[in-house]
Parts: sequence; C-alpha cells; structure tokens
Amino acid sequence: MTAAVAASPLHPLLDRFMTELDAPALDAGTFDAWASRPGHALAFFSEDPAVYRETLDLAVIVPELARAFPGRFRCALLPPDAARALAARYGFRRWPAVVLLRDGDYVGAIDGLRDWNVYCDELAALLAAAPRRPPSVGIPVKTAGAEPAPGCH
Repeated sequence: MTAAVAASPLHPLLDRFMTELDAPALDAGTFDAWASRPGHALAFFSEDPAVYRETLDLAVIVPELARAFPGRFRCALLPPDAARALAARYGFRRWPAVVLLRDGDYVGAIDGLRDWNVYCDELAALLAAAPRRPPSVGIPVKTAGAEPAPGCH
C-alpha cells in the first residue's frame, strides 16, 4: 500500500512518528483499505500542532505505547486534513486522538492527553474488547413528520 502524500509538510515529530513505527500517512481515500486489514490498527488523528500542541505530545506517546504492547497493533497517521475529514465517523470529542480498530471495525478511542498509566489501562482494555458501534457526535436525530415524544424538546 502506498502512503498518501500530505497536503502540507508535516512537523518533524510527526515524520519521526511515521519513521519509528513504519506508519503510513493516510487520507480519506486510503484509510478504509488500511483499516480493514486483519488485526488491530491504531489510527493517530492529528491536528495542526500550532493550534493543538498536544498533537506533538501524542506523536511521542504512541510509539512508546507500541513498545509497551509489542506486536499488538499497527499504526498510521492521519494528518490534520484527513483527520478532520474522518473524525465525525468515530465521535471523539477532543484533539488529538487515537482510534483503535479491529479488522476495520471500531473498538474505541482515546482522545486528548492522558497520564501514562491511563493510556496503558485504556489501551489494554480496548485490545481485549469486542468491536462496537462508534459513538455519535451528539447530533439529535428526528424522524420527519413525527410528533415529539412527551417530555422531549
């Protein structure tokens, strides 16, 4: 699989992330094929480091997680444009985030920055969990022409 070319140059720590983990940079067109390969996949949803400085912290943390859980998952980077295009699919609320998939199916996400022990505990739980439906982004769904339920606005 050929890695997608980022629209703008990546920060050196994001480049280092890809080099250390032999992780491709994906876009909306290459993500599904990468994600659907067998096994666990950890997608790093990055944001502009000038706006979300935590992106650079996570670029250092994820390779450490890969070393803490050797051979348990493969990694990829979603540069900011691709990450924004795909983020709503997984319903996480804070940037940056990692999304764990198994055989292309959603298992869970860890968004924002966490303490090291929290990352380890949450990732261990996700690796043992079954795939599930991704959470919604909180947009209310209404049926056209239906009367609202009592007590509902």
